[in-house]
Amino acid sequence: MTPTRAAREGAEPKLREKAYQSFTERLLAREIKPGQFVSQRELVEITGLPLGAIRELVPRLEAEGLIRTVPQRGMQVAHVDVDLIRNAFQFRLFLEKEATALFAAAASDALIASMRDAHEGIVARARAGGDPDLVPDAEEVDRVMHQTIVDHLDNDIISKAFRVNWIKIKLIRRDETRLYQGMILPVMGDHLRVIDALEARDPAAAVEAIAAHITNARNRALDL
Repeated sequence: MTPTRAAREGAEPKLREKAYQSFTERLLAREIKPGQFVSQRELVEITGLPLGAIRELVPRLEAEGLIRTVPQRGMQVAHVDVDLIRNAFQFRLFLEKEATALFAAAASDALIASMRDAHEGIVARARAGGDPDLVPDAEEVDRVMHQTIVDHLDNDIISKAFRVNWIKIKLIRRDETRLYQGMILPVMGDHLRVIDALEARDPAAAVEAIAAHITNARNRALDL
């Protein structure tokens, strides 16, 4: 039975989204490396998705700055350099300072309390030691806090831009920007200072705390 036109059109966006997810997952897993040149055929092999989906994926990746077309050489995955580090973290500062100020004024007590519980849980596990799942769980708590604050703006354009920038942050020599055992307590401490200000409903203090946290992360990326 031949699929109807409506069924085909409904499937195409799902396939494009699947292609995007597959590409970004492999990028973050370093199966695709920053600065690497790739062809559409190679992306088909890497992602396991059809050529048509890859062709539709490329304009989105170019628009988001995750790849660029180099004349006579093909497509190059985003190259990590000092400019990328500075630009990505500057974007975070501009966006998250405003989002945090609004979050401090409007977020529910229950949502803020859930953030504190998640962070205090990570702190307790870090102090206890010997937890093999601590680092990935801490990274997830880190991501969820920032994403929750941004998503609370209820602005799809901003949320999507934040997620693309988050991918770029993770590309910055991932082994040096990811959390590791020695960084968990300092990072959670930064976050808890933000949460203190959120609980006090003090937007100015919350903005100061989130800015200090993002600046600390940027400086670690630049130093390393």
